[in-house]
Amino acid sequence: MIPERTDDLKQDFSFNAIPTSRTYRLDGDRISGFVDGREAMEQVVYKILGTERYDYIIYSWNYGVELAELIGKPMSYIAPELKRRITEALMQDQRILSVDAFSFETKRNTMLVAFTVYTVFGEIKAKKEVSY
Repeated sequence: MIPERTDDLKQDFSFNAIPTSRTYRLDGDRISGFVDGREAMEQVVYKILGTERYDYIIYSWNYGVELAELIGKPMSYIAPELKRRITEALMQDQRILSVDAFSFETKRNTMLVAFTVYTVFGEIKAKKEVSY
């Protein structure tokens, strides 16, 4: 026989998660203090786009961007895939609200993509160069 409770233990719990971004300031290969807010988000964007997804066991499979397999593909395939993959990679971070305003520039065997990342700390202009 399982005892039954008669008192009402149900309570409404609500909380507001305050997004934090305090992290170490990356200055090349060394750490120099801390950053917070928009500057920290610039680092987040840089780190996510600089990490190939699935290559490092220290990171979750949701971290990073899949760019390596774009090498050797035609330019007409690369542009829309870059937009999709960059958006997908960045939207894994809850502090990033959207990614928009993509523009593409091609030079020889590289494509430079520029875009705007909208975060809870403001907008960030970002660029990524990809070889193909």
